[in-house]
Amino acid sequence: MIISQTPYRVSFAGGGTDLPSFYRQESGAVLSAAVQKHMYVTVTKRFEPTIRVSYTKTEIAESVDEVQHTLVREALRMTGLGPHMEIVTIGDVPAGTGMGSSSTLTVGLLNAMYAMQGRVTSPRQLAAEACKIEIDILGSPIGKQDQYAAAFGGLNYIRFNPDESVDVQPVPCAPETLEELERRALVLYTNQKRDANTILKKQSEGTAAKLRVLREMRDLASEMRSVISGRGNIDEFARLLHCGWELKRSLGFGISDERVDQWYEAARKAGAQGGKLLGAGGGGFVFLLAPPERHEAIREALGRPREIDFKIDRLGSRIIFISG
Repeated sequence: MIISQTPYRVSFAGGGTDLPSFYRQESGAVLSAAVQKHMYVTVTKRFEPTIRVSYTKTEIAESVDEVQHTLVREALRMTGLGPHMEIVTIGDVPAGTGMGSSSTLTVGLLNAMYAMQGRVTSPRQLAAEACKIEIDILGSPIGKQDQYAAAFGGLNYIRFNPDESVDVQPVPCAPETLEELERRALVLYTNQKRDANTILKKQSEGTAAKLRVLREMRDLASEMRSVISGRGNIDEFARLLHCGWELKRSLGFGISDERVDQWYEAARKAGAQGGKLLGAGGGGFVFLLAPPERHEAIREALGRPREIDFKIDRLGSRIIFISG
């Protein structure tokens, strides 16, 4: 039995410039952090000559081609595993909430399946193959940032180049800077799920008309990297986060809606310095930065929504258990 543990991510700036419609014209860039919320994938041998896959439902397939879960099926094909397999996936965060769940799962599946064969894989290989599965094989209209965030872990500035190469640059921060970032963070659930693919498809199709805004979003990722590196200025980082909110809203494409806008404004009035709707938009989790003494007022102003802790995971996808 093999168990992999793979982090979800929070993206601070640059989302949308990791789409092929942008980075194939000019380099895109994001600033993002892996967080201590994880997808767990268990892969083990099965006595019966079938494949059992357990997620929100359970399916038993006679062959790889019959597996209905598309990510599991394509990961099995890519790694060359066949029947006599049992695969179980468990996530700390629900899908469709803006934290990169599908890519986190794909990276975790590949890591566990390669380990089942006694093969060691690099974060770069895991990320590249996860992109191949999701974007090239399954045709999802998504970008590349989530796969690299999940595979590498940590706080990174990630560049997406026109030649399809990806540069992952860890951001050097003082421990007290990251601790202050974690102390000020609130990650709150809007109680709205959304279809990221629909929003991203609209964004991809409308990239040409929004190049100026997307360039500003890309450049903001670089500026925020500079602000937080070393003994960073979290107040300025929060201010830039708010600038990013305004830029992303201006894209349209269903990224925000009236309810989310009202939520954010209520949070700002209660003391939030800046924030971001995670993922493609349309719902999911909102990331906010505020002085800790304002956190209770923000929770109260938003009706005490469900929330998750924000802690940066310095590690990417890893194997945490091997039996036999």
